[in-house]
Amino acid sequence: MPYMILIAFVAGMLVTLSRQINGRLALESSAMQSSFWNHLVGFCVLAVAAQLSIGFWPPGASAAPWLAWIGGPLGVAFVASGSWLIARLGATMTGGLMVAGQMLSGVALDLAQGRDAVLWMQLLGVLLILWGVWASIRQ
Repeated sequence: MPYMILIAFVAGMLVTLSRQINGRLALESSAMQSSFWNHLVGFCVLAVAAQLSIGFWPPGASAAPWLAWIGGPLGVAFVASGSWLIARLGATMTGGLMVAGQMLSGVALDLAQGRDAVLWMQLLGVLLILWGVWASIRQ
């Protein structure tokens, strides 16, 4: 479990770094162009990695329901909005608000899937994240 926590922590740091880099690129072009290049380069890297490991089209992928394919468009919206926002709100506020949104949607998904959780603690976690964003930008 500590190994998985470390991976999640580092992944979160990489999201922030990626948003900062894409935000810089968006300043030189646009959020959509920045998102396009982010996804094109990411696709090329992923295609090579997939070929080296499990193959480009894994078994069972063609049988996946249509809803399983919606992650791509959602990822585009996530990257483009992050690229646009980071130049306007800064890394702390953008990152904090995005994490709060991820936490809130995670709580909703856990509820919808009937996962055993303490709802008030999860919602308190979301509020603490929002409070942290507010406290960090207060002047």
